[in-house]
Amino acid sequence: MLAGCSADGLAPDSGKAGESSSSLPVITKAVNTMAEADRSTLLLFLDDAEASASEGICEAVKATGALSVRRAIPCAKGKEAQHRKYGLDRWFVVTLPEDADLETAAEKFASVAEVEKIQFNTRMQKNWSGTVRAYVPTRAVSQDMVFNDPMLADQWHYDNIGDTYVSLYSKPGADIGVSDAWRLSGGDSRIIVAVVDEGVKYTHPDLAANMWVNAKEISGNSTDDDDNGYADDIHGYNFVSGGEITWAKEDDSGHGTHVAGTVAAVNDNGTGVCGVAGGTGKGDGVRIMSCQIYDGEEGGTVDCTAAAFTYAADNGASILQCSFGYPAGVNITSDEMYESAARLEVAALEYFLDNAECPVFEDGGGLAIFAAGNDGASTSAYPAAYRKCISVTSVGPDMLPTVYTNYGPGSNIAAPGGEIAIGNESRAGVLSTIPSEVEATGSDYGYLEGTSMACPHVSGVAALGLSYALQQGLSFTKEEFTSMLLTSVDDIEYYLNGTKDYSTSPLVLSRYRKQMGTGLIDTWKLFMQIEGTPCLTAEIGEKTMLDLDLYFGGSAGNLTYTGYEMSEEDREALGLAEDPELRYGKLFLVCTKPGAAKITVKAIAGGPVEGTGQNIGGIPVSKEISIIARGVRSENGGWL
Repeated sequence: MLAGCSADGLAPDSGKAGESSSSLPVITKAVNTMAEADRSTLLLFLDDAEASASEGICEAVKATGALSVRRAIPCAKGKEAQHRKYGLDRWFVVTLPEDADLETAAEKFASVAEVEKIQFNTRMQKNWSGTVRAYVPTRAVSQDMVFNDPMLADQWHYDNIGDTYVSLYSKPGADIGVSDAWRLSGGDSRIIVAVVDEGVKYTHPDLAANMWVNAKEISGNSTDDDDNGYADDIHGYNFVSGGEITWAKEDDSGHGTHVAGTVAAVNDNGTGVCGVAGGTGKGDGVRIMSCQIYDGEEGGTVDCTAAAFTYAADNGASILQCSFGYPAGVNITSDEMYESAARLEVAALEYFLDNAECPVFEDGGGLAIFAAGNDGASTSAYPAAYRKCISVTSVGPDMLPTVYTNYGPGSNIAAPGGEIAIGNESRAGVLSTIPSEVEATGSDYGYLEGTSMACPHVSGVAALGLSYALQQGLSFTKEEFTSMLLTSVDDIEYYLNGTKDYSTSPLVLSRYRKQMGTGLIDTWKLFMQIEGTPCLTAEIGEKTMLDLDLYFGGSAGNLTYTGYEMSEEDREALGLAEDPELRYGKLFLVCTKPGAAKITVKAIAGGPVEGTGQNIGGIPVSKEISIIARGVRSENGGWL
């Protein structure tokens, strides 16, 4: 509302004007010394949603010269009760003149009886490092690819064969293990990922077909056709300027478009790059909802973020993809401190986690996936570190922590984030989509690095896993799926010895042991957990003996094995140098390249031969087992 206190159509006086308060509300300032507060806005939490038009508020508006007081979170029709449950209807944004003294204004509003809490409107930072590097093709397009996208061969983060073209330090298997998983699923349009970031270029040739479309909204008529609280929100909404999604302002970096491309650039369209869950070229990619919280040099504030979280929940998103946060380890060092310092943000985050309607989760809700941060700190940044969020750390093509990544408490899982300094030219960065308008050469594709780039790999894998579950007709609780996601990993610990002395800042690798999360995300392993197929890991280049006791029982060595079934596609995925052998309850094989495949092992239970009408014998049994070939194998014998 303007200073006249018309309150956006809310009922006027709540009847509490003039009441005294025994104690003033706590004024929560910037959440840490490195997080700047927006100097022209304050956040108020009132004792009643209608109190914004009270006499006390109106007096404070006049005294401070406030330009407006408005609801922080517009409410979609039919969601009123849910918003009230989380107190979202009681948060308001006060807009002040640019030259206003923020502390004085806060104290003035704190003296109003109806004001329970005051929070400074803190800004968060994008978790990426450096500037975008344009993609320049320098080698022939490989024909031996899952999809026909010409730049897929340069996306080492999806399928790393140890290519020295990318980096002299590349290690086979330092990727997300998605290429073989694409043979089972490329995505599902019923899964929506909300990219909470800069605006996503929804006209990008490699993104347009996978953008979420609000079919109930009519574009360009400045009307909220679907009564969700927002007008003209066709592909999402710009929560900074309150209007059209943008991506080409002077201070835009392409960050949101790059993140979106990693999640769901369109696959097999003969154009550009692939997205983790970008489909198979048949319109089956997951959908990207652009929730814009950065607009040029503006945005990144709590009110924008909270509105974006709530909008995503109310409009069908299953996953929040969040590559931003506060600097790590400064003032926020516990969940209690975060909950106290960022009350509106936490309320909106909790609202999404509880009320998003993911079609796979039996108990409803959604996943919030955040970048751990780029401070090189020994703790994850917030909100990533919050116990209800998934925090993503970063590795390079060398399977080692990147020089910038945060790690330690609060860190849940690792993914490729790129490290340009250890590569040939920019190739060790993460390659994805960018807006041509922000790149000097006008390219639609480029390299970036950061936990910002690691985070959408996990969001993409999660979205692909949800897609596969849908296609299998399976459902899980959110807790079950989260457990599967965080335990579908490859080993990092094996490599954390000595120093990484070829990066810009030499790293003592022992400090990262057991600090990077559960391990490096592996898409194939998630798929196998979803369908209930056990996994065995083979070491590349070595004749590996895999014990079948876990799958055929403790007496597997006593069974008579009659053979196996394995498709040519699966044999090729592992680069099998010779036929697998079955002896004494063991499977022997030699894999020559990183990959994943299935093999069905056959045996007879109860004798050396199968029982027939002519003889006493055993019963045929079989087990489908997944084999994963990596540069090293962990002796864990199970899902990990």
